[in-house]
Amino acid sequence: QVQVVESGGGLVQAGGSLRLSCAASGRTFSSYVMGWFRQAPGKEREFVAHISRSGYITYYADSVKGRFTISRDNAKNTVYLQMNSLKPEDTAVYYCAAVPRFGDATTPNLYDYWGQGTQVTVSS
Repeated sequence: QVQVVESGGGLVQAGGSLRLSCAASGRTFSSYVMGWFRQAPGKEREFVAHISRSGYITYYADSVKGRFTISRDNAKNTVYLQMNSLKPEDTAVYYCAAVPRFGDATTPNLYDYWGQGTQVTVSS
């Protein structure tokens, strides 16, 4: 079992940058595929990015490709989401999630463990 806690959200102007962090508990962090999702008011939770256990394989939603970068440091039990060129439509609560098995890592239903979320607000 793993617990994850997000941090790093805040208010930023359009075109700015933020880096989200997700700290995980437990000694088996490297066994988990990690994902980032977001949910805007009145909308469903949507996939943002995921990263393989080793960190070598990453995948992004088309809406963030080229602007966001997911990475992980297994020695620190932490996954990151670097967000550049932010747009007002990126405004949402961002969630970190973990799953110990293979599957469609773009769907929220695959993931077993979720953080409480961190708010990102991008002003125009």
